[in-house]
Amino acid sequence: MIRGGTLVAYLAVIAATSLLAVAARRFRPTGRLPSLDGWALADRGLGTGWSWLLIGGTFFTAYSFTAVPGLAYGNGATAFFAVPYTIIACPLAFVLLPRLWEVCARNGYVTVADFVRGRYGSPPLALVVALTGILATMPYLALQLLGIRAVLAAGGVDPDAIAAHLAMVALFAGLAIATFRYGLRAPTVIAAFKGVAVFTAVIAAVWVVLDDLGGPGAAFEQAARRMDLGGAGDAALLLAPHQQAAFASLALGSAFAVLMYPHMLTAALAARSPGTLRRVTVALPAWTAVLALFGLLGIAAVAERIRTTAGGAETAVPLLVDRLMSPPVAGLVLGAITVGALVPAAVMSVAAATSFVRNVYVEYVHPTATPKRQVRIARVISLIAKLGAVAFVFGLRDQAAVNLQLLGGVWIIQIFPAVAIGLYTNWLHPRALLAGWAVGMAVGTLMVVREGFSPVMPLGPTGHTLEVYAGLAALLLNLAVAVAATPVLRRSGVARGVDTTALPPGPASRRRPGTGAST
Repeated sequence: MIRGGTLVAYLAVIAATSLLAVAARRFRPTGRLPSLDGWALADRGLGTGWSWLLIGGTFFTAYSFTAVPGLAYGNGATAFFAVPYTIIACPLAFVLLPRLWEVCARNGYVTVADFVRGRYGSPPLALVVALTGILATMPYLALQLLGIRAVLAAGGVDPDAIAAHLAMVALFAGLAIATFRYGLRAPTVIAAFKGVAVFTAVIAAVWVVLDDLGGPGAAFEQAARRMDLGGAGDAALLLAPHQQAAFASLALGSAFAVLMYPHMLTAALAARSPGTLRRVTVALPAWTAVLALFGLLGIAAVAERIRTTAGGAETAVPLLVDRLMSPPVAGLVLGAITVGALVPAAVMSVAAATSFVRNVYVEYVHPTATPKRQVRIARVISLIAKLGAVAFVFGLRDQAAVNLQLLGGVWIIQIFPAVAIGLYTNWLHPRALLAGWAVGMAVGTLMVVREGFSPVMPLGPTGHTLEVYAGLAALLLNLAVAVAATPVLRRSGVARGVDTTALPPGPASRRRPGTGAST
């Protein structure tokens, strides 16, 4: 059972977080009419510090801080693909996010589907971009609850007990109320506390654990010995030759995918300027260092002979912390991991609600909805999204949420051509992009399901196969279809929509004659 001192410290962290969420009202502008810009994007007014905290806190979720070390605990070196993937994502973000911000700000776009709608003049393409984002976000939101559940399980609370259910409901209730009222400002304020808590917690945990083991060298030596003695198959501290292609493709594909999630783009669009985003992306690797340290704790859990239940590897680090640290410090660390779930969960619910309102409700249900009504509907949808995530976790096995999240990564990467390539050229025909998206979604889903919900699949002739990330393979097929179909559709005289997007000055704004108009 969870120790008394640990429980007191844990509850203190959660209480402080709830108070900070309520304090978001101090950042609410006065004298302005309600608008989605204000509620969902904090009036695009976050400076460098706030944006770094919000984007980092959204990018690196609580489930990352339990699943990555859990994967390191159970599978060894393969878990560390998360480190290069987040490093690759930073220069991609440096290039893409400032330009997307400038385009959206110039045209009054609130969601990435708004941009696709204006760029290609294609409501169906915008709809699939919005729905893909919502579909991929919902299991990701549920995974934040699984991160909290792992912490509670490590503290001796039965995840299926009423007490655990009530604890998760209580945690999300305060967040839901604050987000309902203040929109993105609530998770922004919590992100400041998350940054301090997570950085402090991981440094303290690594210090204590490595001191107990005799340093990093001893930790790796002992972990390697335990893995060898356990006969754990692919669980090793070095990648085997057959794992290298899977490792590299997972890192590259995940970097492309993560920047397409609505919650990441919502956090980015809330920045004050393109320059703000460039400064933020330059400093984001500091969060990657934290993730690497959490991965190191997974290796240390092997060295310390931590025992988890079958299928419960994500509890390895919370169990390690609870064993080696004093009760008050352990409570603070576990509380920090829990707070890590609240920021991305709130931003995900805001992003999903905004996409639904802008690109489904206004586009197809109520085109004349006033800004005030749009905010009202978005608030309700964000609340429903959180309730849906709670119900999802209570009603299905944990593995179901993990499986759907694996599919979510494969799905969300399929909008990369429409969004990222569209920032620089509108040469691709919207119907070709739709065809590529459909092929990528179908083939990617089939690959993952056929491999038993494994994110990697074998490609190549028998005896010369390479294991690659299914999402990246499906994206390449998506691009091939879109590129091949575009000239066919153009020569056939298939009409395309009018490009109404005003681009910032630069090479991308110089369209070739005829590429932005109906034919």
